[in-house]
Amino acid sequence: MTAAVLRVRGLCVDYGPVRALTGVDVEVPDGAVTAVLGANGAGKSTLLRAVSGTLRFHGGAVTEGSVALGEDRLHGVAPARIVAAGVVQVPEGRQVFARMTVADNLRAGALGARGGRAAVRAALKRVHELFPVLAERAHQRAGLLSGGEQQMLAMGRALMAGPRLLLLDEPSLGLSPLMTTRIARTVREINAQGTSVLLVEQNAALALKLASTACVLENGRVALAGDADELAASDEVRRRYLGVADEDAATETGAAVAAGTARPALSRWSA
Repeated sequence: MTAAVLRVRGLCVDYGPVRALTGVDVEVPDGAVTAVLGANGAGKSTLLRAVSGTLRFHGGAVTEGSVALGEDRLHGVAPARIVAAGVVQVPEGRQVFARMTVADNLRAGALGARGGRAAVRAALKRVHELFPVLAERAHQRAGLLSGGEQQMLAMGRALMAGPRLLLLDEPSLGLSPLMTTRIARTVREINAQGTSVLLVEQNAALALKLASTACVLENGRVALAGDADELAASDEVRRRYLGVADEDAATETGAAVAAGTARPALSRWSA
């Protein structure tokens, strides 16, 4: 059985009097991609903030449970120390330093790098291989990049710290289908190079294709968890997050109408 690089156990998070997460258990197997699915407000971003130690910047706090990277406790640890331990988050909405150049954004990411200048040079080479456009536009202000290029820069900046675990919050948000495909391909490549990934994504179809394991959050609790392929085949997940079951039902109804065997639909007000 593959060891877990990240273990979240019984996690409870509050924003003042509001409980955002209750008893959440999540694991990321070493070298794997784990996806977290759920509707808006389910607690997905809160989970990432709890892992990265940035909750307090949003007015939240871990009130119960634990977060560990391997054998090292992360809950209650300063964000800079969490980055130094090997956990780096790419926040939702990219949030690049718009007035700084692409090169300066990447240098900022390297502030948390381990291994000295040689490690930074190796990380920069890796980022440029993954995202050649960042090398081409090294001296351009980040705010002038397209949305997809800014997402590449945000991911590249995180990779400059040489993470063991990359936290991705909605990487496909606001991107075109073509750019979403490119980002997904890059996530696979990053993972193939040995970086584990905890992926929060509302595009459930994309997330389940990228991940080997997944969980579904509902109202701050884990509603479903397991193998990503099994969840993708689950009727509940297909109906609620993929829309496949509804399409299947529509197809069956259309076939029945064509065959003349369909029954009249019942009104929602029928007895």
